[in-house]
Amino acid sequence: MKEKTIDYLLRATWIAVAKMYNEEASKKGSTMATGFALLNIDPEEGTPSTSLGPKMGMEATSLSRTLRSMEDKGLIVRKKNPEDGRSVLIQLTDFGKEMRAFSKQVVLKFDEAVHREINQEDLDTFSKVAQTIMDLINNKKIYKKQIPSK
Repeated sequence: MKEKTIDYLLRATWIAVAKMYNEEASKKGSTMATGFALLNIDPEEGTPSTSLGPKMGMEATSLSRTLRSMEDKGLIVRKKNPEDGRSVLIQLTDFGKEMRAFSKQVVLKFDEAVHREINQEDLDTFSKVAQTIMDLINNKKIYKKQIPSK
């Protein structure tokens, strides 16, 4: 294969972005996964743990490991959801809010750098292409779900 495949470009770019975010997060003793979780938790109301996984696209086991680590570091607390006694609300501590602000600045700085280097028309095309790829995958238009034979 002389030309790079689309999946290679996506994977290589994401690995570079993840590495960059992890390097920045490590300056504060954190990780990209923790920063991503912090950004997906409502800083005022908290977020039900059941809605956090789907928002972040994380499996339950990975999410629970991340949340446990965040709780150990004093970034979050788990409280009973007053609207649904069966679920748990994830709420940010003051330290969690501070680290959320740091994570937000890291993401915004990346966004600003990309916007400085790439014109809006190209960014709009990139966004459209990325959305089309996600739609192809989510709607199973590439690989149809196979029904097991009996």
